[in-house]
Amino acid sequence: MGIVDINKSNFETEVLKSEVPVLVDFNADWCGPCRMLKPILEELALESNYKIASVNVDNEQALASKYGIFSIPCLIAFKDGKEVQRSVGLRPKEDIESMMEEI
Repeated sequence: MGIVDINKSNFETEVLKSEVPVLVDFNADWCGPCRMLKPILEELALESNYKIASVNVDNEQALASKYGIFSIPCLIAFKDGKEVQRSVGLRPKEDIESMMEEI
């Protein structure tokens, strides 16, 4: 499926109203751990049965603030429009898969 770029205009449709669980990656271009996480998320986007979305916190400060993003990368799993899991920092693929299997 690929990673969906999220902004304030498509967040509700792509994340909150999604029929499948969504893993949202809050990140920034200048963030080294975020850049290291991106290939892992790209792999998962091709292999998984959930949606993976990306929010650039520099471009979408209101969304970052709304969800209390203080450190990046921050992964938030949404199911049925609600936050169900959160992980901060660089994580291995296996940890992310386990997090999503729990929801």
